[in-house]
Amino acid sequence: MLRDYAVKQGFTIIEEFTDVETAKRAGRPRFNAMVSFLQKQAKLKSQSDACSVVLVEKTDRLYRNFKDLVTLDVDELDLNIHLVKEGEVLSRDSKSHQKFIHGIKVLMAKNYIDNLSEETKKGMLEKAQQGIYPSSGPLGYMNVECNGRRVIQPDPERAPLVSKLFEWYSTGSHSLTDLTRMIKAEGLVYRKSGDRIGKSVIHTILSNPIYYGEFIWDGKLYHGSHEPLISRELWDQVQRVLTGKSNGCSHYQKHDWPFQGLLTCGQCGCVLTAELKKGKYIYYHCTGGHGNCHEKYVREEELVRQFGDALRAVQIDERVLAWLVAALKSSFTDEKVFHQQAITRLQTESARIQQRIDIMYEDRLDGRVTVEMFERKHHEYDERLKEIEREVQKHRNANYTYIEEGAMLLDIASRAVDIYDLQPIHEKRKIIQVVLSNSTYSVGRLHPVYRKPFSMLLQAQREHQNTRAASVSSDPNEIWYPRQDSNL
Repeated sequence: MLRDYAVKQGFTIIEEFTDVETAKRAGRPRFNAMVSFLQKQAKLKSQSDACSVVLVEKTDRLYRNFKDLVTLDVDELDLNIHLVKEGEVLSRDSKSHQKFIHGIKVLMAKNYIDNLSEETKKGMLEKAQQGIYPSSGPLGYMNVECNGRRVIQPDPERAPLVSKLFEWYSTGSHSLTDLTRMIKAEGLVYRKSGDRIGKSVIHTILSNPIYYGEFIWDGKLYHGSHEPLISRELWDQVQRVLTGKSNGCSHYQKHDWPFQGLLTCGQCGCVLTAELKKGKYIYYHCTGGHGNCHEKYVREEELVRQFGDALRAVQIDERVLAWLVAALKSSFTDEKVFHQQAITRLQTESARIQQRIDIMYEDRLDGRVTVEMFERKHHEYDERLKEIEREVQKHRNANYTYIEEGAMLLDIASRAVDIYDLQPIHEKRKIIQVVLSNSTYSVGRLHPVYRKPFSMLLQAQREHQNTRAASVSSDPNEIWYPRQDSNL
């Protein structure tokens, strides 16, 4: 239309400027380029060589805010602006009422943009309140149409790889650099660009609650209706690892030491690192990240021995193993009753909280409760309701595989030392990671911290040993278990 108008008016087109993105914000790149071009033209001494005519469709295509109006000053640049669709020409010689009407049109254009922005934000907020993520899905999700609405659902190609990132990092054995290398080998790339993801993106993924079913919008946390890629428990574990690594000392390691990252110094809390001496002896020592630390060096062989002693502490004999497995299997019925009772208790609590919310809402309408108190308590109740919903879902999803898993863990406890002794040094680390976590070393001694259920087994072992020690008498005969005698 503008080109046809130029031909009819006898104009020669010198430059064309097109902004294809939104003009909501001041500072459109091509608009600015046009202003710079016109300013240079206005400085030309020979007016016959200067360009002073601007062709535009209508007012709201030229100005989107007051800054644009001030920037493109008709009087200062001595311009003739042809608003082709409106059939008007604005120039230095335009009448005052014409400029007044033009200013009103700029106001209307600004109001249209602001109103469009408000409606868009309101629509996105409504979607968030309904649990629908209102923007483009992050890596691992894709936007699809469902019942006339744009929603996100797991990307069949990338979602499993994103889940792997959380699983790998939750072990605490991999850094973000490791994950970048590992996920590159798996082939995780962006859907549109095909670019590989970097370390900072992986950190953003691991910190985004959307992957366990919630999302942050406009500074608030909403419970999403989309399908989560990971469990809340896995998410919490990853956050603990992230927090722990951010508080520790992290730098590039030249060697892959077998016990690197498994121990912290009991004196100052820094991690223990290793050092090669005389080309063949490996010593572990505190990194001294918090200043001078007086903890002495320890040989790798000594750590191997002390880790073996820690595993030996939870070892159970075959007779006790058989008894525990039998007891575990007999608890199947009790476990079903437990889950049902837990669900009933949680549902009762949920109904009680919902009743409190309803009463509080009535008090809010009657003015007996302030807006601030209502919002604060409502937020607390809403968080508890979400937590209850997660707990109920966990009980409903219980598949009772704990019997097989429990038997397997007990078997590991009975054979952990034998497996440990037979494995090469780097394989010993895997056994340690199964049984121990966040152990410390100080004053020449390892202070092991056992994972569950091995911590419970250790406690049972100690209580059993204490009971046996207390029952020992001076009688050299065996301790007889109490049972009915044949002579009543």
